[in-house]
Amino acid sequence: MDIQLPTAIVTGASSGYGVGIAKVLIQRGHNVFITARNAEKLEAVASQIGATAIVADATSGSDWDRVIETVMKATGHIDVLINNAGAGGKIAPIEEQTDEEITQTLMLNLNSVFFGCRRVAPIMRQSKRGTIINISSICAKYSWPGWSVYSAAKAGIERLSKGLYLELREAGVRVTCLTPSWGDTEFSQNSNIAGHPSLSPEIRAACTKPEELGEIVANIVTTPPNLEIIEMTVVPNVQEISPL
Repeated sequence: MDIQLPTAIVTGASSGYGVGIAKVLIQRGHNVFITARNAEKLEAVASQIGATAIVADATSGSDWDRVIETVMKATGHIDVLINNAGAGGKIAPIEEQTDEEITQTLMLNLNSVFFGCRRVAPIMRQSKRGTIINISSICAKYSWPGWSVYSAAKAGIERLSKGLYLELREAGVRVTCLTPSWGDTEFSQNSNIAGHPSLSPEIRAACTKPEELGEIVANIVTTPPNLEIIEMTVVPNVQEISPL
């Protein structure tokens, strides 16, 4: 590991978008640390793409402390944080969800982002540089039945990102809310969304590929330092959202 290279942390990187993001950042010359809860899958991905795996739960403050300590000991700096960890949770009307299910969805999709930003912000502020990219969802902007809890969590990411941008702007730290939609990932299967269009192999093949989102992330990271991309929405042409 060349500690002179920029250092990135990518959460939720045992599958899907997280893998694509981590892979492209490595190709662009970053030391990349990937985190997720599934040790077996995470280690396999790390070995395949050349990342460093840290098994961690993004909803745990103590796990975040361990991640930050590990990365800082290894390289001495954190230049990029990609808060990608998330899941649909239970997709159902809110009256069909328990308090525990609602809490789990909010913890994984929103609290985890707060936890990561809170710990990385002072490190980047001190070094007067850095990029934080928080991955939201098109559900933050539009409403569909059964998605209310997930949508609320992802909308919270957008507001958090803009507030954090204002707090860190003068320190030279950039914050972007990146909002993707249908992806060529396992999201729909894992969320048990029967009949969702993205479950069709033909439609899924036309959705955003993990490495395509990785290229977008890498381009945001390498944007000239005097410019800020506050938010970006990425929607595959195969998905119709009308009216916008």
